[in-house]
Amino acid sequence: MADPRAISCDILDAVLDRGAPLDITLGEHKGLAALDPRDRAQVRRIIGATLRRLGEIDAIIKARLDRPISSRHTRIRNILRIGVAELVFLETPPHAAVDAAVRVATQHRKGALKGLVNAILRRLDRDQKTDTPITDPANPGEANTPNWLFHRWNANFGLETAEAIAAAHLHEAPLDISLSVKADPAEWAAKLEAEILPGGTLRRSGGGRISDLPGFNEGTWWIQDAAAALPVRMLGDVTGQSVIDLCAAPGGKALQLADAGAQVTAVDISNARLGQLQENLGRTGFNIDMVNADGTQWRPDTPADAVLLDAPCSATGTIRRHPDIPRRRRSKDIEAVTGLQQRLLAAAVDMVRPGGVIIYAVCSLEPEEGPDQIAALCKAGAPVRIDPIDPATRPELEGLAPSAIAPDGMLRTLPCHWHERGGMDGFFAARLVRT
Repeated sequence: MADPRAISCDILDAVLDRGAPLDITLGEHKGLAALDPRDRAQVRRIIGATLRRLGEIDAIIKARLDRPISSRHTRIRNILRIGVAELVFLETPPHAAVDAAVRVATQHRKGALKGLVNAILRRLDRDQKTDTPITDPANPGEANTPNWLFHRWNANFGLETAEAIAAAHLHEAPLDISLSVKADPAEWAAKLEAEILPGGTLRRSGGGRISDLPGFNEGTWWIQDAAAALPVRMLGDVTGQSVIDLCAAPGGKALQLADAGAQVTAVDISNARLGQLQENLGRTGFNIDMVNADGTQWRPDTPADAVLLDAPCSATGTIRRHPDIPRRRRSKDIEAVTGLQQRLLAAAVDMVRPGGVIIYAVCSLEPEEGPDQIAALCKAGAPVRIDPIDPATRPELEGLAPSAIAPDGMLRTLPCHWHERGGMDGFFAARLVRT
């Protein structure tokens, strides 16, 4: 029978040592799929706690090692990380956490380092039963954020906000649901045991398989973070309008647009990711034209009324949902993606009619990917003007933190916004009008 801890270690090996995306790794691991639901949930808890608390975990291990673990034994390091996560952050009974870690270590290089695993974890267990400090509680958010990333947030938002962002990433994000406009929010909030957020998103904190929840198979709703739903709402009434969703897959915004009555063309360079949108269309019944093409090169036969560009980005605003991102990203990754964003934004301007609207959005916290792109577009003389967002005339944006609308009228949500409700993704969005 598959061992949940061994599978957890496989996934950490892929993510931390080979840079594989967590979502893809989880989806492709055959052993994980074979586990019963309870064990699958255990694997996800272990992986989530290990990645969210990796800075503290590595400090705990380092303090109890006489010498660093050799690069030949990266799996042992990940076994120890899992053991520490269970002992300190998941409160697994010590005998179960230690025995499981030693069992997995026995399978590595004929168990050569299982004694080390046993000694480190048993010492940690003893320390927890005394007054020995295990972690420094002064600023766990910063301790679990790579230095380069925290320093960027400190420079861009100030220390207090940087600490609040980092603290928000220590907690798993709740499940956010976009409900069809034809459905009654109060009725479905009761059915899904969810809270109705400002703007209409439903937020559910309970567990369970998504596909087993009421209304999923009927296409009454789809998964979408509350912040990710805002760019479409910034378009206003799109009934009967032709709207291009550029870089559309996996399709949450395309579904949202179709549900609002738009004639949607969803464009994406990845055929595989468009397959996810096709699955959602089969479930929801919406009619959307899909185009598998490079958005920098493709153009519509007739200019559209609006273009929504949710551009590829570093995704540093989604760490609550994707705790592997800080461990796989580097500063150079931000520099690498900005050129593509510039080309896509210029293409979006070409696709829309005069007087039409362009929404540019990224789920990134980094200014190079957000406001700096808009400033560069305008400086280059593109035929657009910024159309500032006015919350007073946008009831669909009610309830946002006051700081979410910048003085220049552009949207900037942060993971620490709505802290008392469980936070939200970090998003930047600007509304432009083609002149």
